[in-house]
Amino acid sequence: MVTVTDKAKSKIDNLMQDSGLDASYFLRVSVQGGGCSGLSYNLDFDNEEKKGDQFFEDKGVRMALDMKSFLYLAGTELDFSDGLNGKGFNFHNPNASRTCGCGESFSV
Repeated sequence: MVTVTDKAKSKIDNLMQDSGLDASYFLRVSVQGGGCSGLSYNLDFDNEEKKGDQFFEDKGVRMALDMKSFLYLAGTELDFSDGLNGKGFNFHNPNASRTCGCGESFSV
């Protein structure tokens, strides 16, 4: 399961509202090959289920993960930072053995 912090939930809600997305949309969280550490995180809004999707909900945020991404992201916490040291979504992934300096890619 992937969890979200209160700050991440607030930012996701704001982004959905600003984009005019209704309740049929959910957050698609995935892992793709690439980045300086080998794998990178991807976030997007979607309203179409795909075969094999695993759905989770935390703090009212509905998320879909494909099975491959679920294996890499089980136990991960999604956070949002708006501080001076970087602004954006951050993944606290207990499965990552190494992450890049910017935090956008990882390896296991």
